[in-house]
Amino acid sequence: MTSKLTYIGIIGLAAFSSVAAAPAFAAGTTAGTTITNTATVDFQVGGVSQVQQSASNNFVVDRKINLLVEEVGTVTTNVVPGQANAVTTFQLTNSSNEVLDFALTATQIVGGTAAHGGTDTFNASNVRVYRDNTATGTVGSWDAGDTLVTYIDELVTDTAIRLFVVADIPTGLANNAVAGVSLRATAREGGLAGTQGGAITETTGANTAGKDTVFADIAGVAGDIARDASHSDDDDYTVQTATLAVTKTSRVISDPFNNTSNPKLIPGAVVEYCIAVANTGSADATSVLINDPVPGQLTFNAGTILLNGTVTGGTCNADGAAGGSYAAPNVSGTIATVAAGATRTLVFRATVN
Repeated sequence: MTSKLTYIGIIGLAAFSSVAAAPAFAAGTTAGTTITNTATVDFQVGGVSQVQQSASNNFVVDRKINLLVEEVGTVTTNVVPGQANAVTTFQLTNSSNEVLDFALTATQIVGGTAAHGGTDTFNASNVRVYRDNTATGTVGSWDAGDTLVTYIDELVTDTAIRLFVVADIPTGLANNAVAGVSLRATAREGGLAGTQGGAITETTGANTAGKDTVFADIAGVAGDIARDASHSDDDDYTVQTATLAVTKTSRVISDPFNNTSNPKLIPGAVVEYCIAVANTGSADATSVLINDPVPGQLTFNAGTILLNGTVTGGTCNADGAAGGSYAAPNVSGTIATVAAGATRTLVFRATVN
């Protein structure tokens, strides 16, 4: 007598924000396995033992298709405008009871709320997927040894692999701009190495004597919009950049008649300029080059350039260090770093002709 094993499982629903220590549940007995057992009956007639009777039962284990795609980590991926090869990291687990291929699709959301709460406002470019090569490079981190892929070939049951969605970030983006990305994996037939298998169809109707297929992913769970042998998870890129605001002020230091007591802007007066660079962004600005041409009505005062000073209450402080250069008519200087939230200055003096 032949019957079929119907797989019934209860799956605890949970929202995954980081990689679980193990798959949600074990894949179980391999699909297609024939399970046989035999019952025996011993009896007597008139106290005399008779020939033992027996009966056997065989059934074929059906195929359970289940998978899990998870973002690795719980925070956004910080990027800077113009960055190449920005990496978001995911994990794919084959929780099915058969070796399978998995088609991969990386997409970007259009507007709306991204994975970590920001509003999607831009799209990255050159989006592609890599598989972590555990034999070379740094395991778990994207590097040159990883393999560009469109599908995963022959993934063993109860096995998790690391995947990277890699993209380029456009230039000219504002601080805290967000781009949401999503990675979806869809189970495909396995069994032929080096070739992506065909689409899998769920068995409908009554059990058959052969190996039936059941989609075990749960519709409605985060990342699983339908019971369709596919699953996805989201991550996002958040731009962290410097936002610079430049102000320029001047004050009269002295004149030939009043000296420093209520000086006036007459010929011979000394004027002090202050160029203040404020960084209101969330990332440091580096190699900040300031250039200011001295007007023709003024003569630059040699040795008066001060760099990397501060501003207090809108007033430029004379606390910078000597530096910068003058190549007529330009005063220039480079400040190594203007930290996020900081203001730094270039100060110099000139005489009214």
